[in-house]
Amino acid sequence: MALINSIASWWMKKRMHQIELFMKYPEDVQNEWLLKLTQSAKDTEWGKAHDFKNISSLEQFKNNVPLQDYESLKPFIDRVRRGEQNILWHSDIKWFAKSSGTTADKSKFIPVSEESLDDCHYNGGRDMIAIHCSLTPDTHLFTGKNLALAGSLVTDQFGKHESQNGDLSAIVINNLPVWAEFFRAPDLSIALLDKWDEKLEKIAKATVNENVVSLAGVPSWMLLIMKKVLAESGKKSIAEVWPNLEVYFHGGVNFNPYRDQFKEIFNKPDINYLELYNATEGFFGIQDQRNSEELLLMLDYGIYYEFIPTDINTDETLSLSEVMKDVNYEIVISTNAGLWRYRLGDTIKFTSLNPFRFKITGRTKHFMNAFGEEIIVDNADQALAIACEKTGARIAEYTAAPIYMNGNDNGAHEWLVEFDLHPDKIEYFTEVLDNALKSINSDYEAKRYQNIALKQPLVKSLPAGTFYKWLQAKNKLGGQHKVPRLSNDRKYVEEILSFIE
Repeated sequence: MALINSIASWWMKKRMHQIELFMKYPEDVQNEWLLKLTQSAKDTEWGKAHDFKNISSLEQFKNNVPLQDYESLKPFIDRVRRGEQNILWHSDIKWFAKSSGTTADKSKFIPVSEESLDDCHYNGGRDMIAIHCSLTPDTHLFTGKNLALAGSLVTDQFGKHESQNGDLSAIVINNLPVWAEFFRAPDLSIALLDKWDEKLEKIAKATVNENVVSLAGVPSWMLLIMKKVLAESGKKSIAEVWPNLEVYFHGGVNFNPYRDQFKEIFNKPDINYLELYNATEGFFGIQDQRNSEELLLMLDYGIYYEFIPTDINTDETLSLSEVMKDVNYEIVISTNAGLWRYRLGDTIKFTSLNPFRFKITGRTKHFMNAFGEEIIVDNADQALAIACEKTGARIAEYTAAPIYMNGNDNGAHEWLVEFDLHPDKIEYFTEVLDNALKSINSDYEAKRYQNIALKQPLVKSLPAGTFYKWLQAKNKLGGQHKVPRLSNDRKYVEEILSFIE
């Protein structure tokens, strides 16, 4: 195993030279991918309709192809699911990553081509390992196993045509090469179970005696696994169960509310935490520095990026060469699975332009703006972190929505919070949260002035396990289903409050 570890880690580190290449020549790499993508799809139905054959510049591409979202591409995706091919992409597509999104109940089916699986998702997995190996010269990553959480897959039958849909992680794990199974746990029969209660129990039993050296998964679900592993083992910390654990790859939600909980349950100060930005539609970013939460934009995965500034009312996109630091941008992608000028719905801010590093700030449809306050998820996470620090509290999950003005009663925000550690006084926690939001967001501060538009927020502490049970009741357990953080209506808040009652 030591020899295998030495060879494998050396091989992974070689990839760093290619990463340095796109860091040095980002615009050249992106321009090459734009032409490669359009030329690859020039003979598809979509390519012919938008004259991909004659596209030789970004301006032509933007003129030929209007901005898209899931609803506009859905008719084409549905045809591919039913067995038609060469519609959006030139190679056959038989996998569809299912996503409920974070603000809607309706499922989306994102096409996954052979090219996107190999050149994007697998390369992202390879690069997160390569970056960890580079940051950890004495790594022993290849002497043990990786515990990765995955969803499940189902087969759709459309006449004689079959296609598979499910969580992206399930598609990735189900198609890994045979040799990769040697480094992964648990086995597929457990990893792809569709009943999450049963899956969590079996994962804990199957891995408690394995030499687990790395973890990968959404923090909220990984915490549940860790607690079940401790219960199964009778140990007090993960360090006692898996002493060789050296890295946790995480993504999907903001990690800061969970960081202290993981440090406590791991009880292993030398663990490396690496954040990933691996959405259903593609693998976009990896934390490449140990002491920074910035993510490196991965530019050679078969994705072309455009950006829309969110602080002005425009649909005009910018290329990578035109973006600026500290501006909130909506991401638009064109991919090697046939998503063309697709509005992802996620927002980021660049923290560096050489190389291109960024932080995730939220979603275009995941915010509160009922009173002109423009609260995004990044604001909420920062304010809650300040409130927790000052009150000694710790949050497991939360969601928030407006309380709309009623008669002479002013509006407010209602926060439903599931605490892992409760503050001594919820009133003080509320006050600190309110003041933190004022300091972070000037629009919120203006609306809160003398309670003219907004009253002080209302924070309600929920019983432990409320959000888990609510998702379970909706049959939405799993890594692709997330608690909606912010909403502009009261749908989720009312659902949860009624669920408790």
